[in-house]
Amino acid sequence: MHGIKFGTSGWRGIFCEDFTLDNVRVVTQAIADHLRSKGLHERGLVIGHDSRFMGEKFARETASVLAGDGIPSFLCNRDTPTPTIAFEILRRKTAGGINFTASHNPAEYNGMKFSQESGGPALPEVTDDIERRANAMLGEICYRAMPLDEAFQSGLVEEIDPQPIYEKSLEKLVDLKVIGRAGITLAVNPLYGTARGYLDKMLREAGARVVCINDYRDPYFGGFPPEPAQNYVGDFIDLVKKDQAVSLGLATDGDADRYGLIDYDGTFIEPNYFLALLYDYLIRVRDVKGDAARSVATSHFIDAVANYHGQQVYETPVGFKYIGELISAGKILLGGEESAGLTIAGHVPEKDGILACLLAAEMVAMTGKPLGVQLQDLYNRVGSFYTRRKNIRLSMGLEDQFTLKMATPPETIGGWKVMDIVTVDGWKFLLENDAWMLLRKSGTEPVVRLYCEARSEKDLEHLVEAGKTFIAG
Repeated sequence: MHGIKFGTSGWRGIFCEDFTLDNVRVVTQAIADHLRSKGLHERGLVIGHDSRFMGEKFARETASVLAGDGIPSFLCNRDTPTPTIAFEILRRKTAGGINFTASHNPAEYNGMKFSQESGGPALPEVTDDIERRANAMLGEICYRAMPLDEAFQSGLVEEIDPQPIYEKSLEKLVDLKVIGRAGITLAVNPLYGTARGYLDKMLREAGARVVCINDYRDPYFGGFPPEPAQNYVGDFIDLVKKDQAVSLGLATDGDADRYGLIDYDGTFIEPNYFLALLYDYLIRVRDVKGDAARSVATSHFIDAVANYHGQQVYETPVGFKYIGELISAGKILLGGEESAGLTIAGHVPEKDGILACLLAAEMVAMTGKPLGVQLQDLYNRVGSFYTRRKNIRLSMGLEDQFTLKMATPPETIGGWKVMDIVTVDGWKFLLENDAWMLLRKSGTEPVVRLYCEARSEKDLEHLVEAGKTFIAG
């Protein structure tokens, strides 16, 4: 029997192998026991799911198990974006939330994500406790579920529609009137996921012309992972390029916590670059000051923008929960990571792809300039940055060698001097020429994630090759 293991965004598994109804019931009971141990159980939980197979079934079974333990729950009435669930946790002041989602992972996966009362992803000390409790109960009938009809009648379960008030909250964070007055055409691609009827609806109501693609529920996600990355949205890029009226393409992943942006000419805008663009826009155009936060794997482009405006940047381990803590504490204006997650001050401490897309539309509408033009303008002010990520698979021998190499880090990489080493998450080598390389070993497979950044394309190519040689040599 597979054990329960929480990663950076909850417990994920493959249908019928480890992600089963029995295991979901056990993890639910472990969450219930954790809440009871902290005296938080009476505040209840928000329960939601994305557009994958059996989302409704998992969510309803969870509500039954919680009700059997006397814990109230608020059950979302349809597949629901992760940031919407986060907002509802904060609004209702619940003890947290359980969300059935595997985010951008392929269709054969599902996941169970626990969020704390802050609305953000649970921190390691919390998930470690839940994981320990769950693994101790695997294979046992350790829960006492209440039939859902009885749970509804008793008031322990309430069905809710969190969409309207979540949308109202976004209206305070985005200038929808500017988008409407600009008269622009926007293409929207929810990738068959939870943002359908959210992002497109808000843009239409604002007055924009909207062209949609993949805007119906498909648990297979069209045969691709529901990730708005360049290699999975070819149909969307083609649509934007062919429709000359479109000013910007806006995509979200399966649970709408990540974003993908396509410029009017079909150019994919790297999330690393958009973070810096948005940060500069908030300070320069909106005239709002504040520090920023990024994960250790994210481009230093945002650092250059912070320096330009006299602000500072917090560097966190990989995992949005750490950025979420800084948002909750009111320490930053914007927080983001290279894997297309961001949020801003005044919003939830969780990634929000819908918000990111709306802000991108506002930037184009307000400035009258495509994102690519805005990016070139920013390069002119703070310099250029070029970033790349690659996964390097290790043989058994290479895996052993890699561990030994990291015990005695190199003094030079690719002929460039190592100026400093950051070990907040993996090994990040800060090099001369404003370049850096990060090596992070996967916790689940024999893979090293290689992140490289340099100030020119030529230097980036050199650094990537040096990184591959270092790992495999």
